Amino acid sequence: MKNNWSEVTANQFIKKYSTQGHTRDLALRVYTTQLLGKNKKLVLHGGGNTSVKTEVKDIDSKTYEVLCVKGSGWDMGDIEPEGLPAVKLDPLLSMITKKQLSDEDMVSFQKRNLLNIKSPNPSVETFLHAFLPHKFVDHTHADAILDVTNRPDSLRLCKKIFGPKVGYVPYIMPGFLLAKKVFEIYQNNPEVNCLILLNHGIFTFSNSAKESYDLMIRNVTLAESAIKKMKSKKLKQIKISKCKLSPYEIAPVLKGLLTEKDNSFIINYRLNKDIKYFMNGVNVNKYSHLGTVTPDHVIRIKPYPLIIDPISSDNINTFQIKAKHAIAKYKSEYKSYYKKYSKGKNLTMLDPYPRIIYVTGIGMFSVGDNYNASLIAGDVAETNARVIASVEETSTYQTIKEKDIFDIEYWSLEQAKINKSRKSMQGKVVVITGSLGTIGFETYKVFKEQGAEVVLLDYNKSKIKETQLNIPDLCLFADVTSRKSVQNAYRKICETFGGIDVLVSNAGSVSSGPIGTISDENLKKSFDDNFFSHQICASEAVKVMLSQKSRGCLLFNISKQSVNPGLNFGSYGLPKSALLGLCKQYALDYGKFGIRSNGVNADRIKSGILNSSMIKTRAKARNVSIDLYMRGNLLLDEVTAHDVALAFLHLALSKRSTGAILTVDGGNIAASMR
Repeated sequence: MKNNWSEVTANQFIKKYSTQGHTRDLALRVYTTQLLGKNKKLVLHGGGNTSVKTEVKDIDSKTYEVLCVKGSGWDMGDIEPEGLPAVKLDPLLSMITKKQLSDEDMVSFQKRNLLNIKSPNPSVETFLHAFLPHKFVDHTHADAILDVTNRPDSLRLCKKIFGPKVGYVPYIMPGFLLAKKVFEIYQNNPEVNCLILLNHGIFTFSNSAKESYDLMIRNVTLAESAIKKMKSKKLKQIKISKCKLSPYEIAPVLKGLLTEKDNSFIINYRLNKDIKYFMNGVNVNKYSHLGTVTPDHVIRIKPYPLIIDPISSDNINTFQIKAKHAIAKYKSEYKSYYKKYSKGKNLTMLDPYPRIIYVTGIGMFSVGDNYNASLIAGDVAETNARVIASVEETSTYQTIKEKDIFDIEYWSLEQAKINKSRKSMQGKVVVITGSLGTIGFETYKVFKEQGAEVVLLDYNKSKIKETQLNIPDLCLFADVTSRKSVQNAYRKICETFGGIDVLVSNAGSVSSGPIGTISDENLKKSFDDNFFSHQICASEAVKVMLSQKSRGCLLFNISKQSVNPGLNFGSYGLPKSALLGLCKQYALDYGKFGIRSNGVNADRIKSGILNSSMIKTRAKARNVSIDLYMRGNLLLDEVTAHDVALAFLHLALSKRSTGAILTVDGGNIAASMR
């Protein structure tokens, strides 16, 4: 493993943070923590932790000896000083003689001794860091370390690889007892500068930030070299018949089968050589069900994945039946697992659904409450696949007991997170066309605030590129008048998120002139933009929703022109009138499948269609000010794009409304629905 220490960069960190009032110790701690955290073969998504013992002056001008240790919610790869909360050291050290401490009392004690009560909660391994006397302590879940420690002969192998200056800790659940055991091992052999925690990870420590980092890289490299020298044989692979089903077809089926009432998941698809090699192994059902390579991972991916056997038919309906049976079996087995180990404990069962699904011959589908969670699950599963396969090539994969895995999954510190309130659109995938216009983008923001995964579709490539730099969400090009273009976009959406729950069909264009003078070409274009585009987007969305079999919602941006034609706006109003009919037709044809179809009838909204120039012209024609024109309704109040966006959200959440048109215009009887 490459050592990425740079003296130049280290000094830059010292200089940077000194201007912010931070010590040299803390600056170097941030630097080496980031070095470790950016290496995915050492640390994944919030795993691992680091610390430094230093002195900090509080607001009372008193200087305290503190332990700055990684705080909850921070990722080592981009940590800042704020992510290393300072805990008073003396109180921590006073607990060395204490025999036991519950997890709840441990966390409470750590929080009480924070120098700043607004800091994040210190790591659950804070006491372990405190009990080791060295200034700098580093902890990772390095792949190579997990490789050599998840074997039947792991202790013998580790002693052979690392030698006498390394201490070995049998598996103990993280917390106070592990800290006590580590302290005991160190006391018995104060010469050690590294601890290997079997089935868990590695600690290195020194009074120098560089040396502690160097020790980490050195020992992980030793493990990597040892693995390379082992006599290995490739995992025997099963023969797979070619399957014509695509991830785009399979993902919505899985998403629908994992949906229960209003609880929905995001599903992300991926396939690479490591995943393929792992899931196509002849013994995959055996080695994949033994548990995760480090206990922390069970929180992300459950104790084991779901494996759906090779598909004997290219028919998606056949796959749906097979997948439904497989998921039902997984749920039953998980409930039995919970019942077995929860006896006598006051616990709440987590949902029984898999977080990783391998469809042999297709790839891996990772499941999460949101997109980020699905990505994390996928990354963790990849690491597990890579490490387990490596072990199986040279030995037999063996991890901690199932009961120990359960205890981590149902750790009281994790149970406290169960009752976090879900946002109204969490787990839902919302697709918005014309998304980079005024109404579209406001709609994006409103749905995003409610926890949805939002996909922005637009035809303006330069604006897509610009927008993508400023938001984390998926922006895709789509010519909504082209079925092929829409299909390509939907494929990407299904592979990324698992399906489509809500379509906000918002794209459109405006044209004007007396209807008798509009050219056939321009009228056809207006129908393409304002009617047929909606039909294309809706019909393709319905296909996905029917595959999901978990209901769905179509939302159309319908103009007042659909019921109250405006002078010289026939070329715009006519397709909008047809769109009104289309909205109701979808409600009629697909209501029996739980797919709702509703529309928003908005008027006088500042947007790309009703731009400043048009507003000025209209206000002048009516001999009123621009302000008065925009407030020309019964409520005497301007209606905004945000109001329209809220209407879309309301209709998306209105489970018993379909075929409905919600008017958002401040009150205009002449333009109201009849």
